Amino acid sequence: MSTTVFSKPEVIWFIIGLALFLLELVLPGFVIFFFGVGAWITALLCLLAHPGTNLQIIVFAITSVLSLLALRKIIQRKFFYSKVDRSSAVEDEFTGKEAIAAADFSFEKKGKVEFKGTTWNAESESDIIKGQTVIIIEKESFKLIVEPKNK
Repeated sequence: MSTTVFSKPEVIWFIIGLALFLLELVLPGFVIFFFGVGAWITALLCLLAHPGTNLQIIVFAITSVLSLLALRKIIQRKFFYSKVDRSSAVEDEFTGKEAIAAADFSFEKKGKVEFKGTTWNAESESDIIKGQTVIIIEKESFKLIVEPKNK
């Protein structure tokens, strides 16, 4: 009796898991990943033992949900920024860094500064002269709040 590779349940579960992992790359939410984990655990079970179809589905469902509940928060904290972390990472990228004034400006008159090869809108409470080095003290959307370097 000849059987093909695709008729083995462990191969089918492995392919389902792989498809779910790839689908996670396309769809947001970081949930489908854990169903891929459940499929691969089921594939491992099928490789080691030969459970019936009902048991395979039960193992898939239980391991998917348990891995989702147990690991989602841990993995998100480890590999993804939270909104607060993302905000502070953006602030760290700008705050305290030096930029060069692209034009004269003051408290009453908005100006522009060059930072990392890009021109940004800027504001300052001090008078800034074109070419002067400034320190970024805050970033508000697409505007940088700066002060003279030697204040």
